[in-house]
Amino acid sequence: MASTTGDEDIFSLLQKPVDPKETEERQKALIEKQRTIAEKHHSRHAELIDENSTLPTTIARIQVLNAPNTRKEFLERIFRPVLSANQDKPYTLAEALDAVSSRASKLSRFGIFHEPITIHLDKSTDPKALPTDIDVYLSVREKSRIMLKTGTDVGNTEGSAYGNFLWRNIFGGAETLNVNASVGTRTRSAYQAAFETPIFSDPDFRWEIGAIASATHKPWASHEELVRGAWTRFRWLGRAGDRHELTCNGFWRQVTGLAENASLTVRDDAGDSVKSSISHAWIFDRRDHPLLPSRGVFAKAWNEVAGWGPLKGDVAFWKSEFEAQGAVPIPIPGIKGESGVSFTAGFRCGLLYPLGLSGDAQVRATRINDRFILGGPSDVRGFRQAGLGPHDGADAVGGDVYAAGSANLYVPLPRVGKDAPLRLQAFLTGGRLLPLQTSQGGAPKTAEDVKDAAVSTIRALQNGLPSTSAGIGLVYAHPVARFELNFTLPLVQRQGEEGRKGLQVGVGLSFL
Repeated sequence: MASTTGDEDIFSLLQKPVDPKETEERQKALIEKQRTIAEKHHSRHAELIDENSTLPTTIARIQVLNAPNTRKEFLERIFRPVLSANQDKPYTLAEALDAVSSRASKLSRFGIFHEPITIHLDKSTDPKALPTDIDVYLSVREKSRIMLKTGTDVGNTEGSAYGNFLWRNIFGGAETLNVNASVGTRTRSAYQAAFETPIFSDPDFRWEIGAIASATHKPWASHEELVRGAWTRFRWLGRAGDRHELTCNGFWRQVTGLAENASLTVRDDAGDSVKSSISHAWIFDRRDHPLLPSRGVFAKAWNEVAGWGPLKGDVAFWKSEFEAQGAVPIPIPGIKGESGVSFTAGFRCGLLYPLGLSGDAQVRATRINDRFILGGPSDVRGFRQAGLGPHDGADAVGGDVYAAGSANLYVPLPRVGKDAPLRLQAFLTGGRLLPLQTSQGGAPKTAEDVKDAAVSTIRALQNGLPSTSAGIGLVYAHPVARFELNFTLPLVQRQGEEGRKGLQVGVGLSFL
């Protein structure tokens, strides 16, 4: 189980550097010989492990090599449970390998080491060791602790320049500090800092604290919004592989920089607003690709409560959104294996339910800061940004209830191939966005009014055809974001909404 006969000679040859003075032919021959011996060596070790898989084995010691910046206590918490001294029953060799491999996989999920993590087994070096005792060595290579990146982005009629500072493994326990700064044509400025650390050396349970300051121009509603605030967040992974995020935040928002022709609705909401809220997100993702899936399902539910109970601020509401997506490959006769043709359908909906502030029976109307907007290249294509839903003059003022869906057919481009992240798409998409209104046509004032208005507004989503568009275009799934160039044609457009016929460019991480 330790070294096979002749291993020392094998390793000396594998580690022998290639002399640059050697001829090109000799260099190639030596490299090929090194590769062949390495393959035989690994194959022989695999055979030995397979032949002895049922032998009793005791893991006496585990050591992580080449990790000078990682705390010993952090690593011990990960690997201590695997030691035989902490087990109720003895291992077989196969079981010991599975246990160590599982912990090595857990170690790789912290994102502070390059992959792969190599595992070596050897006889225990303790002179008092039993014949079944083995030592386990994990060879790792730490990623750079400091990363600084700058660049520019162009998309969705916005250009921006950004800088990103990342500090990994700050205190040796996989902690991360991420600082971002950007300036652009729409997002005038945005500064964000977030510190994240795993809890109990568990990569699937993390705590984050952060702060943000941003100024965003919202031309569809004739104003600029300033945001200052902070949050704390817990992230964890469920048993079924679903992800959870529980967040507590507090933000000071300011509607300012109003245009001369800003509507009365926008002017009424101008000024300061303070929001204190708790939110929970549940995410279930089984797609084969997050930006261009060909198979699998995705679901996300997000709920936020603001200004209710002990939460402070001058806004109170319950805000809920749900999103689902499914993708299936389409076989083509005569093509073996995957054809690259797939069909995807998506659906989103949301409800903003106003509440009374603590001790106040009167329900306040929702603000433009918190309402939903709908329309644009990332959801209902064929309409301008925030082009669907309630408008006051030229301003899109958002709504409280919405539903939207799409159907997409993806086809590989000729001569490009099905393996390239580039597809031709044809789509049909539509949606509706409505404000909460009582049966008398006004905004709800009491809790009973809100309940009745919510029920009647949800039913009103079914009245008539939704705003609908169709089109064709190109989709490119870059590792950073998804890019779309589409020709769109609005088919159904309600009065006051803003359609867009012609070319439309979309860049983002989430698409309907």
